[in-house]
Order: sequence, then C-alpha cells, then structure tokens
Amino acid sequence: MIFAGYIAFLDPPKQSTTQAIRELREYGVTVKVLTGDAAAVCKKVCNEIQLPINAIVTTTDLENLSEEQFSAIVEKGTIFAKLTPMQKAQVIRALKAKGHIVGFLGDGINDAPALRESDCGISVDTGTDIAKESADIILLEKDLMVLVDGVIRGRITYGNTIKYIKMAVSSNFGNVFSMLVASIWLPFLPMLPIQVLVQNLLYDISQIAIPWDNMDDDFLHIPQAWSAKGIFKFMIFIGPISSIFDITTFVYMWFYFGADTTEQQSLFQTGWFVVGLLTQTLIVHMIRTPLIPFFQSRASLPLLLSTIVVMVIGFVIPFTPLRDPLSMVTLPGMYYPYLFSALLAYCLLTQMVKTIYVRYFKTWL
Repeated sequence: MIFAGYIAFLDPPKQSTTQAIRELREYGVTVKVLTGDAAAVCKKVCNEIQLPINAIVTTTDLENLSEEQFSAIVEKGTIFAKLTPMQKAQVIRALKAKGHIVGFLGDGINDAPALRESDCGISVDTGTDIAKESADIILLEKDLMVLVDGVIRGRITYGNTIKYIKMAVSSNFGNVFSMLVASIWLPFLPMLPIQVLVQNLLYDISQIAIPWDNMDDDFLHIPQAWSAKGIFKFMIFIGPISSIFDITTFVYMWFYFGADTTEQQSLFQTGWFVVGLLTQTLIVHMIRTPLIPFFQSRASLPLLLSTIVVMVIGFVIPFTPLRDPLSMVTLPGMYYPYLFSALLAYCLLTQMVKTIYVRYFKTWL
C-alpha cells in the first residue's frame, strides 16, 4: 500500500453555458438544477456559470411534505441536490401544477422519468439510449445557445400562429354579422357567391407570408400561454369594427347610388367587394402588433409585399376585363373619396379599440 499519487477527473461546464443561462433569464426562463450530485458540487458549478441561487434543496427536504408545502419549496428552490429519479419527476409535476411550462435537459438513465414528465424533454446525441428515447428533442450541436434559439423560434412561431387565428376569427365574425344585417335590409345579395370566393382567396393569399413575419421584442421577452378565452374576447371586441364600416358602406351605396336596377345592384356589390377586401387586408397590419403599425412596428418584407399586392389587385379588378366574369362594374369617381376615408377611419378606430383592449386586458396577442 505505497502511495503513488492522485488521479483527478474534471468535467467543466460548456463554454456557452454562462451566456445561455443569462439570455434565457432575459427571455423570462427560470433555470433550476435537478441533480443526483451533492449540493456542494452543484453550488460550485452554479457559481462558475453565474447562475443566481435562491435556495438549495436536498432530497431530505422534500420528504414528508404536504402538496402545498412541496409546491412552495419547489417554486423557491434553484438547486435540487441528491435527488432520486422519481423525485426529479415529482419536482417537474409540481412545477407544471403551478402553471409553468417546463422543459428538462438531461442525458442519463436517471433523467428518463423527468424527461417523460416534462412538457419538453431535451437530451443530447451523446446521452444514454433511454434518455434519448424519453426526450422530445435531441441536441446535435454541443452549444447550449441552441436552447435560446429554440425559445425565440418557438415564441415567434406561436406569435405568428395566434396572429393568424385572431385575424381569421375577427374577420369572419365581422363578415357574418354584416351579412346578417344585409339580409334583413337589402332586397338582393350584398355580394355574389363568386365575389365572396374571390375575396376570400385574395385575403388568404395576403396572409400566406404571416409565418415569416417579425415579432415585437416585448412579445419575445415574455413567456406566452395559449388561451381559448382570449380568442373569444378578441373576436367580440375586434370583429364588430369591420361590420361598422360594412354597414356604413351599405348605407352610402344604397342612398347615394341607389340599387333599383341590375346595374346599380352590381355597383353596390362591387363597392362592398373592394372596401371589404381592403379593410380585411389592412387588418393584418393592425392586428399583428399592439403598437402603431408602420411607425412603431413594421411587418416583414414578405408580409408587407403580399398585402400591398392583394390590395392593389382588389383596387384594380373593377377596371380590368375580370370585372365581367365577376359580375362587377367600374366604380364611379365619387366612390373613392368614401373608400379612402373609410380606410383611414377604420385604422384610427381599430387603433383606439386596440389601446383600450391592451390597457384593460393587459395583453393583445
């Protein structure tokens, strides 16, 4: 038994860890460490990667606790040391029960229960087979900044998805309400079926570029959660705005131009087609941000171009040979002052309602 020396094993943190944790915290992501190692070892590593420590919790601290006590200690703790695999999963469940969306990064056999329990299990390509099978995402790059990029990309995807949903429900709600009003009042169809189909087609084309749209920085820095009630509230508040201008258009076209003949009815339908398409397309820019569009927040170039092109097409259709197959007529000069006034008033009213909505409900998208 002659002493020969020591052999030391060092597993330093990845170089990208400190920056990744700092940026995750900037984006509202709370980082907690769940480990089977000793608390002292974990504390030293956290100090190296500059992870602020609120509290250190060990396996014995989690024993014989009520559900309320367990949730409270899990919410407060930053380091959870000497945990068993089932305790890791229990901590994940407690965080989910508190309304948190939980991602868990692990690469070992003892991480498998927590990976399965989390909302998003993340492993690495060098992890154990059971860890990779339990994970939802496997990182192929040895760089933790991928996590930050994933959070940002996920929020952009969610934000653009919710934009489309809110645009669709508010626009459809307004159109259906306008149709109901028109069916009670008018002795003819306010818009022919072929015109409705073409209008919807053009409107859908204008929204194709939404997945490539920008998101405001304020939105990206705050964690988001799906809310069906929020969709309903949005529809009730924003949907009727378009109906106001639809009905105004009905009144203007009826009393100013009349609708006693077939040609005048076509004039009425053409007028509503144009103002309806332009207001629907313009709403894309009004809804995509809680800020003032074009000034405080600009859409991406693809979305900007798609909406401009569709609005130009809708504007010029009555001047092209397409008007005959669509049963349209050329609009008179006195229609256009009303059109531009309606678009301006529509933007101002929508922005005013948006400001009230954000101030009252503290959210937009």
